[in-house]
Amino acid sequence: MNTRRQLALSAAAVAALATLAMPGLTFAQAKLKVAAIYTVPFEQQWVSRIHKALKAAEARGDIEYKATENVANADYERVMREYVAAGNTLIVGEAFAVEAAARKVAKDSPKVSFLMGSSGKPQAPNFSVFDNYIQEPAYLSGMVAGGMTKSNKIGMVGGFPIPEVNRLMHAFMAGAKETNPKVEFTVSFINSWFDPPKAKEATFAMIDKGADVLYAERFGVSDAAKEKGKLAIGNVINTQDKYPDTVVASALWNMEPTIDEALKKVKAGKFTAEDYGKFSMMKFKGSELAPLGTFATKVPADIVAKVKAKEADILSGKFTVKVDDSQPKSTAK
Repeated sequence: MNTRRQLALSAAAVAALATLAMPGLTFAQAKLKVAAIYTVPFEQQWVSRIHKALKAAEARGDIEYKATENVANADYERVMREYVAAGNTLIVGEAFAVEAAARKVAKDSPKVSFLMGSSGKPQAPNFSVFDNYIQEPAYLSGMVAGGMTKSNKIGMVGGFPIPEVNRLMHAFMAGAKETNPKVEFTVSFINSWFDPPKAKEATFAMIDKGADVLYAERFGVSDAAKEKGKLAIGNVINTQDKYPDTVVASALWNMEPTIDEALKKVKAGKFTAEDYGKFSMMKFKGSELAPLGTFATKVPADIVAKVKAKEADILSGKFTVKVDDSQPKSTAK
Protein backbone atom coordinates (compact mmCIF):
# COMPACT_ATOMS: atom_id res chain seq x y z
CA MET A 1 0.00 0.00 0.00
CA ASN A 2 2.83 2.36 0.95
CA THR A 3 4.62 1.59 -2.29
CA ARG A 4 1.45 2.31 -4.29
CA ARG A 5 0.90 5.55 -2.40
CA GLN A 6 4.49 6.60 -3.04
CA LEU A 7 4.11 5.84 -6.73
CA ALA A 8 0.83 7.79 -6.89
CA LEU A 9 2.38 10.76 -5.13
CA SER A 10 5.42 10.64 -7.40
CA ALA A 11 3.19 10.59 -10.48
CA ALA A 12 1.19 13.55 -9.16
CA ALA A 13 4.38 15.47 -8.47
CA VAL A 14 5.71 14.83 -11.97
CA ALA A 15 2.38 15.97 -13.48
CA ALA A 16 2.43 19.13 -11.39
CA LEU A 17 5.99 19.93 -12.41
CA ALA A 18 5.13 19.30 -16.06
CA THR A 19 2.22 21.70 -15.82
CA LEU A 20 4.40 24.38 -14.30
CA ALA A 21 7.07 23.84 -16.90
CA MET A 22 4.58 23.89 -19.75
CA PRO A 23 1.77 26.32 -18.95
CA GLY A 24 0.41 25.77 -22.46
CA LEU A 25 -1.04 22.48 -21.23
CA THR A 26 -3.64 24.30 -19.15
CA PHE A 27 -3.83 27.42 -21.30
CA ALA A 28 -6.51 26.07 -23.63
CA GLN A 29 -8.75 25.17 -20.70
CA ALA A 30 -8.55 28.57 -19.02
CA LYS A 31 -10.62 31.55 -20.10
CA LEU A 32 -8.69 34.10 -22.09
CA LYS A 33 -8.37 37.45 -20.37
CA VAL A 34 -9.44 40.06 -22.90
CA ALA A 35 -9.53 43.83 -22.43
CA ALA A 36 -10.90 46.55 -24.67
CA ILE A 37 -10.20 50.28 -24.69
CA TYR A 38 -12.60 52.71 -26.35
CA THR A 39 -12.27 56.47 -26.78
CA VAL A 40 -16.05 56.89 -27.04
CA PRO A 41 -19.10 55.50 -25.18
CA PHE A 42 -20.09 51.85 -25.54
CA GLU A 43 -23.27 52.90 -27.38
CA GLN A 44 -21.40 54.77 -30.15
CA GLN A 45 -22.10 52.93 -33.42
CA TRP A 46 -18.64 51.66 -34.29
CA VAL A 47 -17.58 50.70 -30.78
CA SER A 48 -20.94 49.13 -29.96
CA ARG A 49 -20.33 46.44 -32.59
CA ILE A 50 -16.95 45.45 -31.13
CA HIS A 51 -18.35 45.51 -27.60
CA LYS A 52 -21.31 43.36 -28.68
CA ALA A 53 -19.04 40.71 -30.24
CA LEU A 54 -16.81 40.55 -27.17
CA LYS A 55 -19.82 40.36 -24.85
CA ALA A 56 -21.08 37.42 -26.94
CA ALA A 57 -17.75 35.62 -26.46
CA GLU A 58 -17.99 36.35 -22.73
CA ALA A 59 -21.55 34.98 -22.60
CA ARG A 60 -20.34 31.76 -24.26
CA GLY A 61 -17.76 31.40 -21.51
CA ASP A 62 -14.82 31.79 -23.90
CA ILE A 63 -13.29 34.87 -22.35
CA GLU A 64 -13.03 36.99 -19.23
CA TYR A 65 -13.79 40.46 -20.57
CA LYS A 66 -13.16 43.93 -19.20
CA ALA A 67 -13.50 47.22 -21.04
CA THR A 68 -13.04 50.94 -20.50
CA GLU A 69 -15.02 53.56 -22.43
CA ASN A 70 -14.49 57.29 -22.99
CA VAL A 71 -10.70 57.07 -22.69
CA ALA A 72 -9.04 60.33 -23.70
CA ASN A 73 -6.34 60.06 -26.35
CA ALA A 74 -3.80 61.36 -23.82
CA ASP A 75 -4.68 58.50 -21.43
CA TYR A 76 -4.84 55.71 -24.01
CA GLU A 77 -1.26 54.47 -23.58
CA ARG A 78 -1.57 54.45 -19.79
CA VAL A 79 -4.76 52.38 -19.89
CA MET A 80 -3.21 49.96 -22.39
CA ARG A 81 -0.20 49.42 -20.15
CA GLU A 82 -2.46 48.86 -17.13
CA TYR A 83 -4.34 46.14 -19.00
CA VAL A 84 -1.04 44.55 -20.05
CA ALA A 85 0.16 44.60 -16.44
CA ALA A 86 -3.13 42.99 -15.34
CA GLY A 87 -2.28 39.92 -17.41
CA ASN A 88 -4.66 40.30 -20.34
CA THR A 89 -3.82 38.01 -23.25
CA LEU A 90 -5.62 40.02 -25.93
CA ILE A 91 -6.22 43.78 -26.04
CA VAL A 92 -8.74 45.24 -28.46
CA GLY A 93 -9.40 48.87 -29.28
CA GLU A 94 -9.24 51.65 -31.84
CA ALA A 95 -5.85 53.20 -32.52
CA PHE A 96 -6.78 55.77 -35.16
CA ALA A 97 -5.85 58.83 -33.09
CA VAL A 98 -3.20 57.07 -30.98
CA GLU A 99 -1.30 54.96 -33.52
CA ALA A 100 2.19 55.74 -32.26
CA ALA A 101 1.33 55.15 -28.60
CA ALA A 102 -0.59 51.92 -29.24
CA ARG A 103 2.17 50.49 -31.42
CA LYS A 104 4.78 51.40 -28.81
CA VAL A 105 2.89 49.48 -26.12
CA ALA A 106 2.63 46.46 -28.45
CA LYS A 107 6.35 46.61 -29.17
CA ASP A 108 7.08 46.70 -25.43
CA SER A 109 4.69 43.77 -24.79
CA PRO A 110 5.61 41.03 -27.31
CA LYS A 111 3.79 38.27 -25.41
CA VAL A 112 0.44 40.10 -25.55
CA SER A 113 -1.79 40.04 -28.65
CA PHE A 114 -3.25 43.33 -29.92
CA LEU A 115 -6.21 43.70 -32.30
CA MET A 116 -6.74 47.35 -33.09
CA GLY A 117 -8.91 49.36 -35.43
CA SER A 118 -6.34 51.15 -37.56
CA SER A 119 -5.72 52.82 -40.90
CA GLY A 120 -2.16 51.50 -40.78
CA LYS A 121 -0.55 48.15 -41.46
CA PRO A 122 0.00 45.22 -39.08
CA GLN A 123 3.15 45.46 -36.96
CA ALA A 124 5.11 42.29 -36.29
CA PRO A 125 4.97 40.26 -34.24
CA ASN A 126 1.77 40.95 -32.30
CA PHE A 127 -0.13 44.04 -33.58
CA SER A 128 -3.01 43.10 -35.87
CA VAL A 129 -5.39 45.60 -37.43
CA PHE A 130 -9.03 45.55 -38.50
CA ASP A 131 -11.44 47.93 -40.12
CA ASN A 132 -15.12 48.16 -40.98
CA TYR A 133 -14.94 47.15 -44.63
CA ILE A 134 -18.72 47.32 -45.00
CA GLN A 135 -18.70 49.15 -48.32
CA GLU A 136 -20.75 46.32 -49.87
CA PRO A 137 -23.92 46.80 -47.81
CA ALA A 138 -23.27 50.58 -47.93
CA TYR A 139 -23.57 50.32 -51.73
CA LEU A 140 -26.82 48.36 -51.37
CA SER A 141 -28.23 50.90 -48.92
CA GLY A 142 -27.36 53.60 -51.44
CA MET A 143 -29.40 51.78 -54.06
CA VAL A 144 -32.37 51.89 -51.69
CA ALA A 145 -31.81 55.61 -51.01
CA GLY A 146 -31.68 56.40 -54.71
CA GLY A 147 -35.04 54.73 -55.15
CA MET A 148 -36.65 56.52 -52.20
CA THR A 149 -35.68 60.15 -52.76
CA LYS A 150 -38.33 62.32 -54.41
CA SER A 151 -36.29 65.54 -54.49
CA ASN A 152 -33.20 63.76 -55.89
CA LYS A 153 -31.23 65.38 -53.06
CA ILE A 154 -29.47 63.30 -50.42
CA GLY A 155 -27.67 64.73 -47.40
CA MET A 156 -24.67 62.95 -45.88
CA VAL A 157 -23.28 63.69 -42.42
CA GLY A 158 -20.01 62.04 -41.36
CA GLY A 159 -17.67 62.21 -38.37
CA PHE A 160 -14.20 62.77 -39.81
CA PRO A 161 -13.11 62.40 -43.46
CA ILE A 162 -10.87 59.39 -42.78
CA PRO A 163 -10.64 56.30 -45.03
CA GLU A 164 -12.98 54.27 -42.80
CA VAL A 165 -15.76 56.82 -43.33
CA ASN A 166 -14.90 57.96 -46.85
CA ARG A 167 -15.06 54.50 -48.41
CA LEU A 168 -18.56 53.89 -47.05
CA MET A 169 -19.82 57.25 -48.27
CA HIS A 170 -18.39 56.69 -51.75
CA ALA A 171 -19.95 53.22 -51.92
CA PHE A 172 -23.30 54.62 -50.78
CA MET A 173 -23.13 57.38 -53.39
CA ALA A 174 -22.27 54.92 -56.16
CA GLY A 175 -25.22 52.71 -55.18
CA ALA A 176 -27.61 55.65 -55.16
CA LYS A 177 -26.39 56.74 -58.61
CA GLU A 178 -27.05 53.25 -59.96
CA THR A 179 -30.76 53.40 -59.17
CA ASN A 180 -31.10 57.15 -59.66
CA PRO A 181 -28.59 58.89 -61.97
CA LYS A 182 -30.18 62.27 -61.18
CA VAL A 183 -29.42 62.22 -57.46
CA GLU A 184 -27.21 64.95 -55.95
CA PHE A 185 -25.32 64.84 -52.65
CA THR A 186 -24.50 67.35 -49.94
CA VAL A 187 -21.62 66.09 -47.81
CA SER A 188 -20.64 67.44 -44.39
CA PHE A 189 -18.28 66.34 -41.62
CA ILE A 190 -18.80 67.37 -37.98
CA ASN A 191 -15.20 66.58 -36.92
CA SER A 192 -16.34 64.48 -33.99
CA TRP A 193 -17.10 60.82 -33.41
CA PHE A 194 -19.86 61.52 -30.95
CA ASP A 195 -21.70 64.85 -31.05
CA PRO A 196 -25.40 64.20 -31.81
CA PRO A 197 -26.44 67.87 -31.45
CA LYS A 198 -23.83 68.96 -34.01
CA ALA A 199 -24.85 66.17 -36.42
CA LYS A 200 -28.48 67.17 -35.98
CA GLU A 201 -27.70 70.79 -36.78
CA ALA A 202 -25.83 69.80 -39.95
CA THR A 203 -28.77 67.63 -41.00
CA PHE A 204 -31.31 70.42 -40.53
CA ALA A 205 -29.22 72.61 -42.85
CA MET A 206 -29.31 69.91 -45.55
CA ILE A 207 -33.06 69.42 -45.18
CA ASP A 208 -33.53 73.17 -45.57
CA LYS A 209 -31.76 72.87 -48.94
CA GLY A 210 -34.12 70.14 -50.14
CA ALA A 211 -32.61 66.86 -48.97
CA ASP A 212 -35.33 64.30 -48.25
CA VAL A 213 -33.08 61.27 -47.58
CA LEU A 214 -30.20 61.52 -45.09
CA TYR A 215 -27.19 59.25 -44.70
CA ALA A 216 -26.79 58.79 -40.93
CA GLU A 217 -23.11 58.04 -40.48
CA ARG A 218 -23.33 59.66 -37.03
CA PHE A 219 -25.85 59.72 -34.20
CA GLY A 220 -28.17 62.73 -34.39
CA VAL A 221 -28.96 62.54 -38.11
CA SER A 222 -31.95 60.24 -37.73
CA ASP A 223 -33.34 62.45 -34.96
CA ALA A 224 -33.30 65.45 -37.28
CA ALA A 225 -34.85 63.42 -40.12
CA LYS A 226 -37.61 62.19 -37.82
CA GLU A 227 -38.41 65.70 -36.62
CA LYS A 228 -38.71 66.98 -40.19
CA GLY A 229 -40.57 63.96 -41.57
CA LYS A 230 -37.68 62.89 -43.82
CA LEU A 231 -36.01 59.50 -44.36
CA ALA A 232 -32.67 58.22 -43.14
CA ILE A 233 -30.25 55.45 -44.07
CA GLY A 234 -28.35 53.87 -41.18
CA ASN A 235 -24.72 52.90 -40.95
CA VAL A 236 -22.93 50.20 -38.87
CA ILE A 237 -25.99 49.58 -36.64
CA ASN A 238 -29.72 49.21 -37.27
CA THR A 239 -31.82 51.74 -35.38
CA GLN A 240 -35.09 51.14 -37.21
CA ASP A 241 -36.70 49.91 -33.99
CA LYS A 242 -36.21 53.44 -32.59
CA TYR A 243 -37.14 55.19 -35.85
CA PRO A 244 -39.71 52.89 -37.52
CA ASP A 245 -41.00 55.61 -39.86
CA THR A 246 -37.62 57.17 -40.59
CA VAL A 247 -34.81 54.62 -41.02
CA VAL A 248 -35.39 52.81 -44.31
CA ALA A 249 -32.30 50.60 -44.49
CA SER A 250 -28.93 50.18 -42.78
CA ALA A 251 -25.53 48.78 -43.66
CA LEU A 252 -24.71 46.54 -40.70
CA TRP A 253 -21.27 45.70 -39.39
CA ASN A 254 -20.97 42.32 -37.66
CA MET A 255 -17.74 42.19 -35.67
CA GLU A 256 -18.21 38.59 -34.51
CA PRO A 257 -16.27 36.97 -37.40
CA THR A 258 -13.26 39.21 -36.72
CA ILE A 259 -13.30 38.69 -32.95
CA ASP A 260 -13.89 34.94 -33.21
CA GLU A 261 -11.02 34.52 -35.67
CA ALA A 262 -8.65 36.43 -33.38
CA LEU A 263 -9.73 34.45 -30.30
CA LYS A 264 -9.23 31.17 -32.16
CA LYS A 265 -5.67 32.15 -33.08
CA VAL A 266 -4.80 33.41 -29.62
CA LYS A 267 -6.05 30.16 -28.06
CA ALA A 268 -4.02 28.12 -30.53
CA GLY A 269 -0.91 30.21 -29.90
CA LYS A 270 -0.92 31.26 -33.56
CA PHE A 271 -1.79 34.96 -33.29
CA THR A 272 0.50 37.04 -35.50
CA ALA A 273 0.43 40.49 -37.05
CA GLU A 274 -2.33 40.34 -39.68
CA ASP A 275 -4.92 42.51 -41.37
CA TYR A 276 -8.37 41.27 -40.29
CA GLY A 277 -10.22 43.68 -42.58
CA LYS A 278 -11.57 40.99 -44.88
CA PHE A 279 -13.63 39.48 -42.06
CA SER A 280 -15.90 42.54 -42.21
CA MET A 281 -16.97 41.69 -45.75
CA MET A 282 -20.28 40.07 -46.69
CA LYS A 283 -18.87 36.70 -47.73
CA PHE A 284 -17.50 36.25 -44.19
CA LYS A 285 -20.84 37.44 -42.72
CA GLY A 286 -19.00 40.45 -41.34
CA SER A 287 -21.54 42.81 -42.87
CA GLU A 288 -25.01 42.78 -44.36
CA LEU A 289 -27.89 44.96 -45.46
CA ALA A 290 -30.38 45.06 -42.60
CA PRO A 291 -33.90 43.77 -43.32
CA LEU A 292 -36.16 46.53 -44.65
CA GLY A 293 -38.60 45.79 -41.83
CA THR A 294 -41.18 48.56 -41.57
CA PHE A 295 -40.23 49.72 -45.07
CA ALA A 296 -40.53 46.28 -46.72
CA THR A 297 -43.67 47.32 -48.59
CA LYS A 298 -42.72 50.99 -48.94
CA VAL A 299 -39.58 50.56 -51.02
CA PRO A 300 -40.57 50.17 -54.71
CA ALA A 301 -40.60 46.52 -55.81
CA ASP A 302 -38.25 47.18 -58.74
CA ILE A 303 -35.67 48.69 -56.37
CA VAL A 304 -35.93 45.71 -54.01
CA ALA A 305 -35.38 43.37 -56.95
CA LYS A 306 -32.32 45.32 -58.12
CA VAL A 307 -30.85 45.30 -54.61
CA LYS A 308 -31.33 41.55 -54.24
CA ALA A 309 -29.73 40.93 -57.64
CA LYS A 310 -26.76 43.13 -56.75
CA GLU A 311 -26.39 41.41 -53.38
CA ALA A 312 -26.22 38.05 -55.15
CA ASP A 313 -23.58 39.41 -57.55
CA ILE A 314 -21.48 40.67 -54.63
CA LEU A 315 -21.65 37.33 -52.81
CA SER A 316 -20.78 35.39 -55.97
CA GLY A 317 -17.87 37.67 -56.77
CA LYS A 318 -19.47 38.85 -59.99
CA PHE A 319 -19.56 42.45 -58.72
CA THR A 320 -16.94 44.18 -56.58
CA VAL A 321 -17.70 47.40 -54.76
CA LYS A 322 -14.91 49.87 -55.38
CA VAL A 323 -12.94 51.00 -52.33
CA ASP A 324 -12.35 54.76 -52.55
CA ASP A 325 -10.71 56.23 -49.45
CA SER A 326 -10.54 59.81 -50.75
CA GLN A 327 -12.68 62.50 -49.16
CA PRO A 328 -16.11 62.63 -50.84
CA LYS A 329 -17.31 65.99 -52.14
CA SER A 330 -20.74 67.52 -52.44
CA THR A 331 -22.27 67.37 -55.92
CA ALA A 332 -25.38 69.44 -55.20
CA LYS A 333 -25.56 72.66 -57.18
